Amino acid sequence: MASAFAGARRFVANTGEPRGWVAPRTDLVTALLGIWFGVGLMIDTWAHSNLAAELETFFTPWHAVFYSGFAVVSGWIIWQVWRTMRTGRQGLAAVPTGYLAGLVAIPAFAAFGLADLTWHTVLGIETTIDIFFSPSHLGLIVTMLLIITTPLRSAWNAPDVGARPSFGRLLPALLGLAFATTLVSLFLSYGGAMQYRPEGIVRALSMLRDSGAGGPRGAGPVAVGPGADQVAASMVITNVVMLAPVLLLVRRWLLPFGSVTVMYAIMALMPGAQTEFRNLPILLSFVIAGFVSDLLIRRLRPSGERRAAYWAFAGLSAFVTWSLYIGVASATGGGLPAVPELWTGAPVVAGLIGLALGALLLPNATTAEPVTAGRT
Repeated sequence: MASAFAGARRFVANTGEPRGWVAPRTDLVTALLGIWFGVGLMIDTWAHSNLAAELETFFTPWHAVFYSGFAVVSGWIIWQVWRTMRTGRQGLAAVPTGYLAGLVAIPAFAAFGLADLTWHTVLGIETTIDIFFSPSHLGLIVTMLLIITTPLRSAWNAPDVGARPSFGRLLPALLGLAFATTLVSLFLSYGGAMQYRPEGIVRALSMLRDSGAGGPRGAGPVAVGPGADQVAASMVITNVVMLAPVLLLVRRWLLPFGSVTVMYAIMALMPGAQTEFRNLPILLSFVIAGFVSDLLIRRLRPSGERRAAYWAFAGLSAFVTWSLYIGVASATGGGLPAVPELWTGAPVVAGLIGLALGALLLPNATTAEPVTAGRT
């Protein structure tokens, strides 16, 4: 017991050295292990969405994949701290820059996992929209988000990244932020536009509804197809959820070509898992939208210093994304919707929301000087 207390004091006692950064390859390993963690959640989401009637216990193969992902990425983060402590650093000085929030989130996630086990044992397994409001699930998702975004925080002020990072150097940060966005989209999937099938979108924007046609497959069965109001609201929610992280990165860096394509492809995986990829054309439309957004970045060069270009990118990226959404739905779902105001105006509304989001995130031009405060 005395040795345990001595070890705890050794960790807490801060030796005061400036915190350093891990090597880029270390961030890459952190991101790759975070993929295991994130894919484990996607597999569990698939099970809850498509095998809900068969889920009667907390101890499932899907949870095993999910929690093993947590174990390996947590072990890796703890190892980085332990490795630094072996050089003589203690306390906060032993925690690499960007890794503190993830380190703190590890025991919190474990506690929420135990709470989730207790919750399911006492109250059963959620099979409908209540799964997104369970307190234990919300705790798990917040702490998981802090863990998998560790590579993003690490790269944010890393001295070797610069204002124009290469794709390889920025990849761990892109992976971390993209998987974090999938967590947000999962818990807002009752307002997720990527879950609809093309024919359901066309019918909704034609002001039609029918039984079981093209509704989202999330938590539990769907009785009717979506209405126009439901699709319109989902487009707004998904627009903000997908575009906001991209605008965050664009304000910080001039993104290398392919960044948004990779992010949008990852963001499409969670709704794909929920629907068993039965809405594949819609998911692919977002990958194409990511590619077009990369072209816009190359042409406009938006940044914190180029406010007009930043705003233009925000509005045009959103407009293109949702034009492709409706265009692909129409091409694969039975033709253009019958109400022209809806299919012509929806991308314009999306573009205006994108423009407003850009103005909110960058109300004034900023310099590209590196920020050294606030290491986490």
